[in-house]
Amino acid sequence: MILDLVTNRHLYTPLGPAIARALDYLERTDLAALAAGRHELDGDRLYLVASEYLTKPAAEGRWEVHRRYVDVHVVVRGTERVGYAPAQRLDVTSHEEERDIAWLAGSGEFLTVQPGDFMVLWPGEAHMPGMAVDAPGPVKKIVVKIAVDPATATPRHPGGD
Repeated sequence: MILDLVTNRHLYTPLGPAIARALDYLERTDLAALAAGRHELDGDRLYLVASEYLTKPAAEGRWEVHRRYVDVHVVVRGTERVGYAPAQRLDVTSHEEERDIAWLAGSGEFLTVQPGDFMVLWPGEAHMPGMAVDAPGPVKKIVVKIAVDPATATPRHPGGD
């Protein structure tokens, strides 16, 4: 897991071209103007989902983990807490293969994510997004999905294998 400022994206270009492309896109795009929904950058290999919602108390949250995608979370407006834990420390309660999501139960640590921050979550890193900081509040968030090579669990190069 990585939590840093989008303005520090240059520090993470050695992680590969797909992550570099995602972070560059986040830095140069007017994220506040993006309509809610899916926006493709390179088909299923690299896309983002923009959403707006009300944060909720941690007691109402659900742990999730992915196997086929790296998530890059960016809060555009508002502030939220995001839980983090290695998935191996949690118990799987259900799995939706088509959606590349497993739901888990257990506990972890919580970090505050605010506008200008980005958080990278690798396959196998459980997270609980959308939690309220003090009280529920509105958030606009972008989640970039970066496909990983199933053999190595490393991000695929956008536009190629």
